Amino acid sequence: MSTQPSRNLETFPNPNPERTYHIHIEVPEFTCLCPLTGQPDFATLVIDYLPDQKNVELKSLKMYMWSYREQGAFHEAVTNQILNDLVAATEPLYFKLTAKWYVRGGIYTTVVAEHRKPGWQPLAPVHLDSISTMNPTRG
Repeated sequence: MSTQPSRNLETFPNPNPERTYHIHIEVPEFTCLCPLTGQPDFATLVIDYLPDQKNVELKSLKMYMWSYREQGAFHEAVTNQILNDLVAATEPLYFKLTAKWYVRGGIYTTVVAEHRKPGWQPLAPVHLDSISTMNPTRG
């Protein structure tokens, strides 16, 4: 078991590359330091991606997130750096990182960064109607 933070993001082969599916990960305890004051900044990171050939391995993701704990970084810079690193590791069809920063000085900040694989087009959305069990026209 690793006891040290690491910037090494490990991946594994997508077990279903023939299917487009959504992976949703939440990191509720992300921490880095304010580059101006050195005080800790806290965020919940929300990761949403559509894998292509590789998926991110979660233990390495945990160690990667830990590696920012003692690093000074502006919210916008660290959000985009994390997105860049995850995209480089996984080469996804689509990747979205939402960083919800906790209040500092009475201000909440949310930074959203996205990546789309060149040439990738999303599928048309599917809209399902609710079927009521109380509808007498349904068997």
